[in-house]
Amino acid sequence: MSINLTVIKALDDRAVRESIAVVRQVNVEDLTRPTPCSAWNLGQLLAHMTAQHRGFAAAARGDGGDLTHWKAEAPGPEDVGRYVAAAEAVLAAFTEVGTEDQEFALPEFGTGAVFPAIQAIGFHLLDYVVHAWDVTRVLDLPFTADPDVLDAALPIALAVPDGARRTQPGSAFAPSLPSPTDSNALTRILMHLGRPLSWGPAVRSHGSAEMGSAWDGC
Repeated sequence: MSINLTVIKALDDRAVRESIAVVRQVNVEDLTRPTPCSAWNLGQLLAHMTAQHRGFAAAARGDGGDLTHWKAEAPGPEDVGRYVAAAEAVLAAFTEVGTEDQEFALPEFGTGAVFPAIQAIGFHLLDYVVHAWDVTRVLDLPFTADPDVLDAALPIALAVPDGARRTQPGSAFAPSLPSPTDSNALTRILMHLGRPLSWGPAVRSHGSAEMGSAWDGC
């Protein structure tokens, strides 16, 4: 598939709308559930996802360098509504991006970090493929991303550098995990980004919860 600005925006739209469909199934009582990001419960993960949408929307409007756009709100019962509103807002902002080389300031990559629109929207696409998977795992739901979306996200994922930096506090991803040679695109994405496929929702027994493996980055 040839990737240009129109294509990457359309694929991102599909990934984000899939995440909306998943998040809409979250109930208030789900917000305290653990997630594959071991430092965050589901409410905190949704707050992060919402803040990322707001930050990328600001970047599309030329104001991504303002860190206030990237700050997560405290989790609460409004998390689902806030997420849906932010998701719709970032998709609307991306429709206004007219050139592949329009600059997106993405301060989470470092002070002064700027990327062309086609690359920045690709980052956003990858984030919401992976975060939609995170939420489906918390809720024990099937993950149903379109093959075209996964095929586009895979090279973006594989381009994320591996190594010792991923073990540092605040790293976006855990160290990569070995992937079987016949793995599909989703498995390759998740394993390269350190997502343990064995992670599952809490199994409650006698008031306790036993979890699959987890990691600190997200």
